[in-house]
Amino acid sequence: MTPELRARARKTLARLEKAHPDWGPTLEFADPLQLLVATILAAQARDERINEVTRTVIFPKYRTAADYAGASTAVLERELKPTGFFRQKTKSVQGAARGIVERFGGKVPGDMEGLISLPGVGRKTASIVLANAFGVPAVAVDRHVARVAGRLGLTRQVDPDEIEVDLRGVFRQADWVKATWCLVLHGRRICNPTPRCPECPVADVCPYPKKTKALSSASRSTLPRKPTAGTARR
Repeated sequence: MTPELRARARKTLARLEKAHPDWGPTLEFADPLQLLVATILAAQARDERINEVTRTVIFPKYRTAADYAGASTAVLERELKPTGFFRQKTKSVQGAARGIVERFGGKVPGDMEGLISLPGVGRKTASIVLANAFGVPAVAVDRHVARVAGRLGLTRQVDPDEIEVDLRGVFRQADWVKATWCLVLHGRRICNPTPRCPECPVADVCPYPKKTKALSSASRSTLPRKPTAGTARR
């Protein structure tokens, strides 16, 4: 973690913050329990779908950890089916809820050790809850953060826990939450698996060796055209 790397990280974050001024949680929640449940459900699913399910079905019905713990597994599975992998998610939600009831008096613990002791809760989920529900500085590493941080040369690691350690070292603690969300949004919007480098606000300071280039006019002409109004879609 050289001074040069930290300086480049600060410069990069400043640009990403400007490019993604809406950085912050993309899951809807009103308290730590709701964020914990939503984050568990968000695995391998789009946040928009999770928000729809939690807003209309889950949060109005289940208000406490005891509500989840005592719910019918079959009913909860049916309600969570639209989120995908619903059986495992039901198991994780109910396991975490029972742990909260049995060991934490029904309140979501506000520390890393307590959170990761709950069934179905790993460091990523715990970090999201700590940072956004309790205001505790934390770095959460999902697939977007891992991909973007690696391409930007902020880490050489592939294990999420080791990536987290590197990012905690390269960014100031006061910027950990901001850095997490800026990397997440940049990974979703620009630095996709096939990156859109010509649109990237940090391309000139990014060491990624496989940058993509803008399509030429000839290349654009070969792309399939969108159907016009009245044209049948097949």
